[in-house]
Amino acid sequence: MNYTVKQIAEITNAKIIGDENLLIRNIAFDSRIIYSTKNTAFIAINTHKNSGEKFIESAVDRGIDVIISEHQYPGFEHITWIIVDNSVDFLQKLAQYHFENSHLKSIGITGSNGKTILKEWLYQCLWNEFPTVKSPKSFNSQIGLPLSLLQINNSYELGIFEVGISKPHEMEKLERIFHPQIGLLTHIGNAHAANFQSEEELIDEKIKLFKASEVIIYNGDNSLVSKKIHELYSTKKLISYGLKKDNQVFIKEDVSKDENITVVYIDEEISFPVHQRDEATLTNALALITVLKELKIDNLKIIEKINSLKAVEMRLEAIEGVKNNIVINDSFNLDLDSLKTALQFLNEYNKPKKSLVLTDIVGVNSNSKELYEEVSELVNDQNFDFVFLIGDEISKFSELFKAKTSTFVSTQELIDSKRLTEIENQIILLKGARKFEIEKLKDILELRKHDTVLEINLNAILHNINYHKSLLKPGTKMMAMVKANAYGLGSYEISEFLQHHHIDYLGVAYADEGVELRKKGITTPIVVMNPEQHSYEAIIEYNLEPEIYSFRVLELFYEAVQKSGYDKKYPIHIKLETGMHRLGFKDFELDELSETLSHKNVKVQSLFSHLSSSDVPEEKEFTYKQLEVFEKNSSYLIEKLGYTPIRHILNSSGITSYTDHQYDMVRIGIGMLGESPNSEIQKQLQSVVSFKTVISQISIVSSGESVGYSRKYKPDHATKIATIPVGYADGIPRLIGNQVGNVGVHKILAPIVGNICMDMMMINVDQIPNVKEGDTVTVFNAKPSLKEFAGYCKTITYEVLTSISPRVKRIYIKD
Repeated sequence: MNYTVKQIAEITNAKIIGDENLLIRNIAFDSRIIYSTKNTAFIAINTHKNSGEKFIESAVDRGIDVIISEHQYPGFEHITWIIVDNSVDFLQKLAQYHFENSHLKSIGITGSNGKTILKEWLYQCLWNEFPTVKSPKSFNSQIGLPLSLLQINNSYELGIFEVGISKPHEMEKLERIFHPQIGLLTHIGNAHAANFQSEEELIDEKIKLFKASEVIIYNGDNSLVSKKIHELYSTKKLISYGLKKDNQVFIKEDVSKDENITVVYIDEEISFPVHQRDEATLTNALALITVLKELKIDNLKIIEKINSLKAVEMRLEAIEGVKNNIVINDSFNLDLDSLKTALQFLNEYNKPKKSLVLTDIVGVNSNSKELYEEVSELVNDQNFDFVFLIGDEISKFSELFKAKTSTFVSTQELIDSKRLTEIENQIILLKGARKFEIEKLKDILELRKHDTVLEINLNAILHNINYHKSLLKPGTKMMAMVKANAYGLGSYEISEFLQHHHIDYLGVAYADEGVELRKKGITTPIVVMNPEQHSYEAIIEYNLEPEIYSFRVLELFYEAVQKSGYDKKYPIHIKLETGMHRLGFKDFELDELSETLSHKNVKVQSLFSHLSSSDVPEEKEFTYKQLEVFEKNSSYLIEKLGYTPIRHILNSSGITSYTDHQYDMVRIGIGMLGESPNSEIQKQLQSVVSFKTVISQISIVSSGESVGYSRKYKPDHATKIATIPVGYADGIPRLIGNQVGNVGVHKILAPIVGNICMDMMMINVDQIPNVKEGDTVTVFNAKPSLKEFAGYCKTITYEVLTSISPRVKRIYIKD
């Protein structure tokens, strides 16, 4: 986009306060991830759950000088305001105008699964046929789609955009602003299906996108989809693809028989080799071929393009580095969109010093000078301390970068210089095209080299938090429990992410955990749930807030407050005993408690209790009794105090089962990690943790020979046994050896055989085809799931996670 403030106001019927001649090329909607302020406006998006207007000051502090908002706020006299009636409507209206005046050929992709992969594959295949623009990441919602459309400029001939919905009536709005010439419908599955009364309603809503499309390409394996498409759009050009032979585009032979597959496209045949033969990949390939044929790409070119397809890597990894560095590894691909995404991710960390490794951008049809001028602008806005450029092309423009900049012909030349190993206490972003193999730098910079890793998906954590928030009233606060090293996932990394996303409180078990977070820059309020006597000084020094559960603790802590010279009312959290009989003040103690509190220089920040059995449906009667006691005792204490502290009693399962008792705040723990005892709730959550290792060696063990210590496993026939480098020192309990537990290899369960060793264990891979040394082994994630793995261990998921050894490398992933 490229509009003046005046033009934007005219297009959207908005009001201007300030300079109407300012030029706007970008619109930012999240003050935390503004990667460039030049020609950028910040839009304060208001929803029923949140108001973007509370982040206006933050955006202005970042250097934004144009604000789009429903209200003007005093104190920003130098700012230009675009005042709108509704921020989302404004964005959609501007995007509609921009799209309809762009005159580019467009592809709109909707469905339940496969949208992002197909968009990326299409882009890989088409960028060198037509100048192409695409949705960044998975920007496909009521806000994401308009922001994607506003990327269009006059240099593009083709646009590929995802369109996603989660509720009825959303597609009508999106179709008004974006009406693609070619409509592509992917697989219809369970994603977001919970908000629709039936699959039929879901399909009806999805295909509204194709109202103005000339061509509709759809997955015909679903007979209801075919029926609906033909009923509504019989006059349009319709092409079905799928694994069933009654589609117009299908696979001719049994895919397991030959190295090549032959695709029948209407009356033609196209043969090419494939390595991955799962249904989802093959179905996506059929959709890809169908779109390419519709765009008149000849068969030889299609085969060439399919053979050169790269895996769609949509993740950034954050790992602990040597010398107290954090390493962000995004060495999977490089274009302007993914560079912006990586810079946004970088802004979620608050380390004051940072460095960048950046390579040539490969395979982009554009003027090099213009391209690297834009790249340098993005990079310069981040105030890097050091920039390392790799590649002949980008090195020519090193003078455009303001940081201390060094140039290298190859990744190996940078390694040989040892410059990276001199960096300490920084965040280091590795961003490069695949051909430069800058993942080698990650291997040098990472602290732990163990092949066994725990992958933590930060996006999934945010999804799970937002799902639980969706059950609450807009004003209800949320405390995230990050005790026990955030259930084994890494307390600092998880807390930093949660702080970035405005969690209201963090909860730790002991003061040491809170002190460590404060030392690393966490400023969010932190409650210490078990404040030990010797830790009171540290609690006060680091501005932590203690749980007070007895008169003894109250007196001792207050003495520490007085001794420290703290002259304000110190925030404390009062625990009430409601039936769990662990910690807390009992009902007969409330009068004395209120009297004692009235004479002390403290402020009761919250009153709370803990449900013992909210995850046990058979204990509902007891849980309601606990809730009744809490309501009675907390109300009585509030009356005595003369002011109203925050109240909270619901934990993760309480949020989903006893939502009416949310009070002012709730506490989320295991629900944040994607676990729920309720099977229906579980379907709505995303898996957060993946414990992986690799196969070190494969051996054939003959009949009668033995495996492992104490010769506990003796096969009765020649058996393929794999050794994997993970054992009880990594957190795998010995009790799941000897065919009690399983791990996943190629999505097939492989039994653990023999006794588990300290650093290794053996698995039977006889039934797994094409298994080889170096293959990935899933200890738990999907197959087996975390819950299934906990079942092998005869324990709960909490214990499994908190038992994983610190020597296991944690990798933090953001899709």
